[in-house]
Amino acid sequence: MRFTGEQRLDDGVLERTFTLGDVPGVLWTPASPAPAPLILLGHPGGLPRMYPRLAARARHSVAEGFAAATIELPGSGDRPRQPAAESARADLRRAVQAGGPVDDDVVERLVIPLVEQSVPEWRAALDALLALPGIRGPVGFAGGIISVGVRLAVVEPRLAAALLFAGSYVPRSIVEEARRVTIPLLVLLQWDDEGNDRQMALDLFDALGAEEKTLHANTGGHTGVPAFEGDDGNRFFARHLTI
Repeated sequence: MRFTGEQRLDDGVLERTFTLGDVPGVLWTPASPAPAPLILLGHPGGLPRMYPRLAARARHSVAEGFAAATIELPGSGDRPRQPAAESARADLRRAVQAGGPVDDDVVERLVIPLVEQSVPEWRAALDALLALPGIRGPVGFAGGIISVGVRLAVVEPRLAAALLFAGSYVPRSIVEEARRVTIPLLVLLQWDDEGNDRQMALDLFDALGAEEKTLHANTGGHTGVPAFEGDDGNRFFARHLTI
């Protein structure tokens, strides 16, 4: 891990940009020197575009005593484009705009390669982050893409809890993997999300194998998650990451 920039924000949060190989990321840590449990912030890709929302989420979590970090997804932001993924994304967009069903093959072509590449990158980032002073486990994951969160919850033993955003299409194979998830979960679903298949999200929630799983469904579109869900998310992580 190589740090590429640093600034102290007006609330005392230390924000540092970094690269891990060719993967860029951002780390936010509290002003206190005491080791803080880590929350990994998932997102749909494009760090420059997503930065304002990610920074707000991170600072809200850091204010409650957590550290927060994120990395760029494959094929997004300044990372090299992936023609196969872009073709599948275009097919998905056309199907959604036409108001018809989305073919399973399109979802598989778009999501599975992303999961296969990004999950090892998240795990490598976790190795590097937990080696830093001031950061400790246990670790949480918050955000999307939900298929990435499900795979991480299955394969990463350092993950103790996850807050998943149900805002993306899910391959059937990931629904089957979800049955192996055992960590505590909080799932957020925007009931009127124009770009999401509500029934698919509900089927995934039903499949998740965790004994402790909670679904928060709110009216509104994709970006209309109520602000109070951030407070609920912090309370969820305080229960499971504070030791």
